[in-house]
Amino acid sequence: MDFRLLRHFVVLSDTLHFGRASELCHVSPSTLSRSIQQLESELSTLLFERDNRHVTLTAHGLDFQHYARETLEQWEMTKRRLANTAQLSGEISIYCSVTASYSFLYELLSDVRTRHPGIELKLHTGDPADAMQRVMEGDDDMAITPRPRIPPNALAFKSLTRSPLVFIAPTAPCEWLPAAPESSTAEQWQQVPMILSEAGLSREHANTWFKAMGVSPRIYAQVAGHEAIVSMVGLSFGVGVVPKIVLDNSPLANRVRVLSVKPELPHYDVGLCVLNRRLKNPIIDALWAAISER
Repeated sequence: MDFRLLRHFVVLSDTLHFGRASELCHVSPSTLSRSIQQLESELSTLLFERDNRHVTLTAHGLDFQHYARETLEQWEMTKRRLANTAQLSGEISIYCSVTASYSFLYELLSDVRTRHPGIELKLHTGDPADAMQRVMEGDDDMAITPRPRIPPNALAFKSLTRSPLVFIAPTAPCEWLPAAPESSTAEQWQQVPMILSEAGLSREHANTWFKAMGVSPRIYAQVAGHEAIVSMVGLSFGVGVVPKIVLDNSPLANRVRVLSVKPELPHYDVGLCVLNRRLKNPIIDALWAAISER
């Protein structure tokens, strides 16, 4: 198998765009197209459905994508092992929220950069609710993510910090907010507009809290990412639920306040996760070993 062809296929399967993929592979679009055609000819099947506007993976393409990624990983591991060099080099992609990118990454990775300058780090940011899935599907090597109640067996976790989940409200007076939230009734909470995460652990805990209170919350907005919840609450659109670490690092922290609500929400255990099988990769194992669990 020509590993160049596999690399071309993997990049195109990630971008689903011939122009961008050819730039990333440093080849012309026609060369990239010939690579895909050669693969499809050798496999006697279509890997992509394509027209003038869209490129999508076929069912066979999705199946081959897993093979191609694992083969390239094994090839890189074999090359490093046979080279027997002391200097590790390669690329690791890490996914995390915007808050985690400046709350954790500098401290976590500064020592890694000193000890392994040949390791290149690629950072993707987004909703923490997507973090584990991105690692499970191979989109990123590692992710900073809230630890789920029952972690998947395929993942290894290192706990980095714990942060309470808190209810936040605007600092400005709001007629819909109970005067004493810590002793408010279910009927009062029924009138409060809520701004909650679309998915993820914070949404699960919020749903459990409302169910225990006997409240069907009035959802004003469902948001991807906790940082946006702070913004919307600061604008007096409603009450939100966020990890306190997000609030502590928000530039809008002075526009919201933490509500003393009983019962309190659970803590948020934030950690680093990686697929167990990826720890066989020397550069991923080196980064994993360099980060201390807290």
